[in-house]
Amino acid sequence: MTTSETPPVATRAGFAAIIGAPNAGKSTLTNRLVGAKVSIVTQKVQTTRFPVRGVAMAGDAQIVLVDTPGIFQPRRRLDRAMIRAAWGGAEDAEVIVHLVDSVAALAAPTKEGRPADRKAAIDVETIVAGLKASGKTAILALNKIDGMRRDTLLALSQTLFETGVYSEVFMISAADGSGVDDLKARLAALMPESPWLYPADQTADIPARLLAAEITREKLYLRVHEELPYAAAVDTTKFEERKDGGVRIEQTIYVERDSQRPIILGKGGQTLKWIGQKSREELCELLDRPVHLFLHVVVDDKWADKREFYGNVGLDFDA
Repeated sequence: MTTSETPPVATRAGFAAIIGAPNAGKSTLTNRLVGAKVSIVTQKVQTTRFPVRGVAMAGDAQIVLVDTPGIFQPRRRLDRAMIRAAWGGAEDAEVIVHLVDSVAALAAPTKEGRPADRKAAIDVETIVAGLKASGKTAILALNKIDGMRRDTLLALSQTLFETGVYSEVFMISAADGSGVDDLKARLAALMPESPWLYPADQTADIPARLLAAEITREKLYLRVHEELPYAAAVDTTKFEERKDGGVRIEQTIYVERDSQRPIILGKGGQTLKWIGQKSREELCELLDRPVHLFLHVVVDDKWADKREFYGNVGLDFDA
């Protein structure tokens, strides 16, 4: 007896953690691989504060991408919590991608023969040491290759590959997509056989109230990134379904000093109005419903030391 039925195709699914120094382009790469915006992107370093899961589809494979906070030398509690979250995101992943900013890594050497961007070099060294200590290997992805000489990139990849923590190297541009399809195909091939972990049309795994806070924080930094230091946070205090199908969202923007409040408010409240309008427009599109957004600015020099803030964004207060 014969049958014309096609046997079911085995699906694949697993986790791929993207780690790297601040501003290496992790969120841009995550969004590019997913094909939709799941992580916020700004000019500000350390925009991502907690692991964000994006869901990328590649044929029969589902890749759950964990966009982690940048790994750097910590100076305060929030820094330590973010770094722990970054390594935690990599700990159980099937694959780790170490994204390196090629431009920073190739900064012109100083008279002492050290990279001019010593901070970027230290961040890469910190991650290499962390990979060695954990006994893990990673895929090295050299980012921001646009317009760079290939022989220069090859020399950089060889230097890094000799550390012994990388299994292979990809040269990409997360911004324009160069080389990203090849990386995506490789990640898909490395996923184990498994049922998909999320519906095929789901692009992210992040609570709606947290997503709303992240979108507003992105708009905040896009507008005032030069005037406002890193010390700001957004907390969604109310996420209320309305009878008309819309949602009422109330958020508090925390800053550390009295002098920072008027920066966010702007003349006649125009800056805060712009932030609210842009955030509301994007949230209406993402949530596919009307959004009524209300923003309040509060000065609290201890917001980064409050346990409840860490729990709200999934960070470990005791890191």
